[in-house]
Amino acid sequence: MRLITALLLIATGAASSYLILPHDGKAASPPKQVQPAQAQQAQPAKIVAEGRIAAYPGANVVVASETPGIISAVRMHELDVVQKGQVLADLRKSDLLAEREEALAKVKEAEADIRLAGSENLRTQQLVERQFISRQGLDRTERDLSAAQARLSVAQAAVKRLSAQIEKTRIIAPINGTVVIRHVDEGEAVAPGGAVATLADLSRLRVEAEVDEFDIGRIRIGDQVSISAEGYDGSHWLGKVEELPDAVRERGMRPQDVARPSDARILLVKVALQEHVPLKLGQRVEVVISPANSRLSLSGAEKISKKTM
Repeated sequence: MRLITALLLIATGAASSYLILPHDGKAASPPKQVQPAQAQQAQPAKIVAEGRIAAYPGANVVVASETPGIISAVRMHELDVVQKGQVLADLRKSDLLAEREEALAKVKEAEADIRLAGSENLRTQQLVERQFISRQGLDRTERDLSAAQARLSVAQAAVKRLSAQIEKTRIIAPINGTVVIRHVDEGEAVAPGGAVATLADLSRLRVEAEVDEFDIGRIRIGDQVSISAEGYDGSHWLGKVEELPDAVRERGMRPQDVARPSDARILLVKVALQEHVPLKLGQRVEVVISPANSRLSLSGAEKISKKTM
């Protein structure tokens, strides 16, 4: 019985050894640890935003009247191309011209008074020197001469003031550009600062895109931009980020994408156009920004891989 038990134990041990050894009789190596896949360089999601076609600073001007008056003539129409210094409209100036004529007459009158007072003063000086009259007479003639000179100064100042007001009745273009909005018609009254026309240099346009603030850190100056607009199906134009403001602001456009929050703060990113576009000033566009610095570097991917091991 003991012999049978010993044989059974030997057989069981041999069977166990056979199960953990491969068929070639060599010891099995420990299982390999599965390593996480190395992070691959990947293009991140592009930044999509909405914006408008805008003119560069100084290339979009609202021309206003400096003086109150009635529009007597309008010398431009919308979409007219105008040159700097060109007259856009005239204000009625008949009253001002009449006032200036009156002031000019007072100038002539004062000049005549000065000549008369000067002659009287010179004769009085001679009489005083010969002691024919008292000094009191000389004081009177000097006072009359000074009063005439003062009246001349006042009249000349009035002429100068009225001439400046008459000059302001000619409303001129301050820049070369296109009349994009005509604000007045003949016969309308305008107040000081009242808009007469809006001019824009349409050769100096760019895009102002409203980028959500959570995407700000991914954008750099020089990033490439693709621009599209409704009504131009399949057309895209190239641009480049040229300016990043220092502060965020409230959204100025209602998003057409209902999934985009309307109350989020935005950065108004300025995009330079790199080719001619048929788009109009103020037209709504969609921009797709490709962040050039958003790719993971190889070393960065390796670090991420090691952290996950």
